[in-house]
Amino acid sequence: MQPKQIVIALLVCLGFISCKVDKEPVVEPLQTYVEPEPDKAFGFVLEDYIVKHDTIRKGDSFGEILERHNIGYPKIFNIAEKAKDSFDIRKLQLGKPYVLLCSKDSLETPECFIYQKNSIDYVVIKMKDSIEAYTGKKPITIVEREASGVVMNSLSETMESQGLPYQLINDMSDIYAWTIDFFRLQKGDRFKIVYKQRFIEDSIYAGIESIDAAYFEHKNEPFYAFNFQVDSTKQISDYFDENTKSLRRTFLKAPVKFSRISSRYNLNRRIKYYGYKLRPHRGTDFAAPIGTPILATANGTVTESRRRGGNGKYVKIKHNATYSTQYLHMQKQNVKKGDFVKQGDVIGWVGMTGNTGGPHVCYRFWKNGKQVDPFKQKLPAAESIPDSLKTNYQEFIKPLKSQLDNIQFEDNKIELPTENETLTTQIQ
Repeated sequence: MQPKQIVIALLVCLGFISCKVDKEPVVEPLQTYVEPEPDKAFGFVLEDYIVKHDTIRKGDSFGEILERHNIGYPKIFNIAEKAKDSFDIRKLQLGKPYVLLCSKDSLETPECFIYQKNSIDYVVIKMKDSIEAYTGKKPITIVEREASGVVMNSLSETMESQGLPYQLINDMSDIYAWTIDFFRLQKGDRFKIVYKQRFIEDSIYAGIESIDAAYFEHKNEPFYAFNFQVDSTKQISDYFDENTKSLRRTFLKAPVKFSRISSRYNLNRRIKYYGYKLRPHRGTDFAAPIGTPILATANGTVTESRRRGGNGKYVKIKHNATYSTQYLHMQKQNVKKGDFVKQGDVIGWVGMTGNTGGPHVCYRFWKNGKQVDPFKQKLPAAESIPDSLKTNYQEFIKPLKSQLDNIQFEDNKIELPTENETLTTQIQ
């Protein structure tokens, strides 16, 4: 055999050997069969029942629902009596969903009635062998979020443009209602928030759990707010700044939310309604759509709730020996003379009664019997943190303040929780 032929033969043999090695069978790992988790809801395995979903319709009662499903009134009466300590069956609300878990036979007899009071709370009435009623809650996942933004038009528009929940907008307004005039925000004002959201079964949004810390920069002045529990027994908490001072004041900045001041306190104002005559305006007008809730700006007792002349329908509140407030041009009052109201209570709704060219509330403010401009008064603040808790408070806010300070001012978009997020799950 020639040397060239020998080399070719060797190469062929090597190729054969390498191909043979490559084709050795791969041993697949044994596949383990995993039984799928049964479909559960409200603590029940649904495949054990015929499941019927429905909502409370007009004219429905607990008895009529069960009677439609072949349960007689003697048994219905017995069920109602034994369940009344846990749930009043007369309080079924129109449109609320309910579930019937029925037997898997030709009769399909209801064995369990589940009424969903809201997205989280529900009532279970078992009625197969023995009757049992109890309340329950769906498992809630708490997700911590951060948000920030720069105000371009209004706070609500800025937050809505980022997809932030309306409740968060409302809660932010409440936190700073005593310290910042949201009707006079400036372009470039900025905010940061650390807050928690609730999710049902990890995916269904169920509202804001809490705002733990916030930062608002208005006219280049920073305003911190930290949620701190001052009474663990009564579960009382409030918002304080970095110096332990309360953000609350004895009076709200305004009697309506997310409105604008259409006319200020002005003793030299000329009013179109009166032919541009000089007529002192001793109130502050807040323009808002008809039907907007009007809030009491402080605790007090209603001294007047009536309709009179150009004031239209109005409410007047005496807060103490020094201060009183009045709210004019209401569509309708929600309180009567002698009622005690708390700060933030709805006392009526914006209207156009009396002498007015458009829907608004005219807010008047008395100090020692004289009408004054509320925005020029140095109003007393609410109580700050007790001295005994100040050290605890300063330690409590350190990580929160650091977290706020490290948040960048950029757009945030809301997404459902992902596998990479740190979640805290509460089974309630």
